Amino acid sequence: MRDEPAATPVAAETLGVERLGERATLVQFSTAFCQPCRATRRVLSEVAALVEGVAHVEIDAESRLDVVRALGVTATPTVLVLDATGSVVRRATGQPRRADVIAALGATLTG
Repeated sequence: MRDEPAATPVAAETLGVERLGERATLVQFSTAFCQPCRATRRVLSEVAALVEGVAHVEIDAESRLDVVRALGVTATPTVLVLDATGSVVRRATGQPRRADVIAALGATLTG
């Protein structure tokens, strides 16, 4: 996962959720026929369940083109790690490894 330059925080309403994770949010952009998206969903859900205060939000890229364009998503799966304020601090395209997600969260939660 690569570091993301500081930008305007992403609001929960923009993502279509009631609220973001208390400590961090894993945002996944997927499409219906994306095989790696299924594995990504599993990895992110498992990590979110392990780390207190972390939420996993999956967005259907095809039905949310406004969000896709606003956040510069060009492929699925794309994963954004948001800190507690909703700022994008990490970004990755492709199926992430569990260890990489945990490392990105660790850097976000301690940074």
